[in-house]
Amino acid sequence: MAELSTVDTQETEADRIVTALIHRVGDRVRKARERKGIPRRVLSEISGVSPRYLAQLEAGEGNISIGLLQRIAIALDHRIEWLMGEDDPWSSDALRVADLFRAAGSDVQQAVLRTLLPEPEETMRAHRICLIGLRGAGKSTLGALAGEALGVPFVELNREIEAQSGMPVEEVMALYGPEGYRKLEAQALSRVITRHDRMILAVAGGIVAEPETYTKLLAHFHTIWVRTSPDEHMSRVRAQGDERPMAGNPEAMEQLKSILTSREALYEKAVAQLDTSGKTVDRSRDELLALIAERKLLP
Repeated sequence: MAELSTVDTQETEADRIVTALIHRVGDRVRKARERKGIPRRVLSEISGVSPRYLAQLEAGEGNISIGLLQRIAIALDHRIEWLMGEDDPWSSDALRVADLFRAAGSDVQQAVLRTLLPEPEETMRAHRICLIGLRGAGKSTLGALAGEALGVPFVELNREIEAQSGMPVEEVMALYGPEGYRKLEAQALSRVITRHDRMILAVAGGIVAEPETYTKLLAHFHTIWVRTSPDEHMSRVRAQGDERPMAGNPEAMEQLKSILTSREALYEKAVAQLDTSGKTVDRSRDELLALIAERKLLP
C-alpha cells in the first residue's frame, strides 16, 4: 500500500506540474497577442491554429502539441521556450527595453543595434541587396533582371506576405488593415533574412515609415533607393493597368509629391541611389548592375 501511495503522490505532483505549464503557456500566448494588438482571429489566420483551439489554449484548457505551439510562437514572433519557461518574462527589464526600442527614433535604434551587435555592418548585411522606393520606380522589374544577370534569388516581400497569409496583399489590407499588414511585413522580412545570405529583395514603398522594420532592413541589407519623377511614378503605375492613383482623385499628383517629400529623408538612408527617370529598362538595368559592381555589394 505504501508503494501505491507513493506512486499516486508522484502522479498527482506530475499532474500539477503539467497543469501549471498549460496555464502558463496559455497566459503568455494571450498576453503576447494582446501586447501586439493581434485579434485572436488574425493569429488563427497567421498560425493555422483554429480560433476555438486558441481560445481553449488561452483559457488554460488546451493541451496543445509542440508543433502547433511552434506555429503560434512564430506567428507571435517569439521563441517557443519563451512561452514555456518558468521565469516570468513580463517582470524582466527585457520587455521594457523592447518597448522603448520600438518607440525610439531610427537614429537611436541604429545606435542601440551597433552597441548590442558589434558585428561589422558589412557582415550583418552579408550579400543582400534591397531596392526601396515608391511604386512605379522600377524595383520589381530591375530587381528581377539584376537577379537573373547575377545568378542570385530575387524576392518581392509582398509575395512572401501573400504566401504567409494565403491571400493577395489587397485582401490582407482590406481584412486586417495597415496595422495587420505591417505585422505580416515585419515577420516576412525576418524570414527572408534567415533564409538568404545572398539575394536581391524589393519591398513596398511604405516600409520606411515603420521604424523598427526599416531599422532591421537597413542593418541586414545594402539598400538602394530606386527613384524617378512623380510624373513617371504615376504613368508607370497606370501603364501596369492600375487606374486607382488617378481615378476620381484630381489631387492624386499633389498627394504623390507630398508622400515623396515626407519620405525623402528616410529613403536617403539607403547606401546608394538609382535614378530611372527618362531611361529605358535596359539602361536602368545596366546602371544598377554597374552600381552593384562598383560598391562590391555582391562580390
